[in-house]
Amino acid sequence: MTNSREIIAIPMGDPAGIGPEITAKSLANKEIYDMCKPVVVGDAEVFQKAIEIVEKDLKINVISNPSEGKFEYGTVDLIDLNNINIDELVYGEVQAQCGKAAFEYIKTSVDLALNDEVKALATTPINKESLKAANVPYIGHTEMLEDLTNTKDPLTMFQVKGMRIFFLTRHVSLKEAISQMTKERVRDYLVRCDKALQRLGVENRKFAVAGLNPHSGENGLFGREEIDEIGPGIEAAVAEGIDAVGPVPADSVFFQALNGKYDAVLSLYHDQGHIAAKMTDFHRTISITNGLPFLRTSVDHGTAFDIAGKNIASSVSMEECIKLAAQYAPKFTKETL
Repeated sequence: MTNSREIIAIPMGDPAGIGPEITAKSLANKEIYDMCKPVVVGDAEVFQKAIEIVEKDLKINVISNPSEGKFEYGTVDLIDLNNINIDELVYGEVQAQCGKAAFEYIKTSVDLALNDEVKALATTPINKESLKAANVPYIGHTEMLEDLTNTKDPLTMFQVKGMRIFFLTRHVSLKEAISQMTKERVRDYLVRCDKALQRLGVENRKFAVAGLNPHSGENGLFGREEIDEIGPGIEAAVAEGIDAVGPVPADSVFFQALNGKYDAVLSLYHDQGHIAAKMTDFHRTISITNGLPFLRTSVDHGTAFDIAGKNIASSVSMEECIKLAAQYAPKFTKETL
């Protein structure tokens, strides 16, 4: 538990999805209020309905800004944008009003963070199709946050059970990812990852870089990427003062990090790190977007339209998302990467 309870904004997500439900369930957990001061940004009528669906004993305290919050367990402080026609809301369906509302919740939360009224954002799921139906010009959170904060190439980090994973490449084909594994990129990312952990207040920052090929290439027997690009990139970062080792064979590096040998792993491609994190604990794998002028944590699941409004959705990921924001917020520094 952290000693300093910081204010965390929780944009409610797509009203037709599970966002309001998992937020209500999370805020019914007293541990959340022991760790931070949560403020929901959403629609009061939608959230009241969510409270009724999940059958929790919660009251809503409508506020106009975070300074008015009570921050007491059992009372949800909510900034009401009043932007949903509740009579037309249908759970589990793509609706333009919901896409527009979800964007407005995020935009308001970002403004609060930029004005230092909240220390962090813990975001719930939004729906790409709903955003499109509302003519919102973004496909997801990351693109919104990049534009709203004028941030270039934010850095994604996963955390699960204390294991931190960064990604050298993400949403590209495996063939393209390998072509991007250059000495310069490896060095650059290790420097940026180190800075990201500094901003989170992490004092010990020993990195391991995962290998690409079986046994990290076995000295060129199974490929030369480790010899020609990855290894020299690590050496260049070390020369700049970064505490990094590798490449460490990918079949063992994540297990070693989970058991405390390393403070973070630089995964070389999307699935290498995603599989490691989600097999460790799918529901507790939380994403942190580094490089923004504020702290942002996020669940790594979608709006789950198929079960929305049915009190089925688990709040484990959302609770973990808020707790991680609360853990890092007191030491987080705003300086840019």
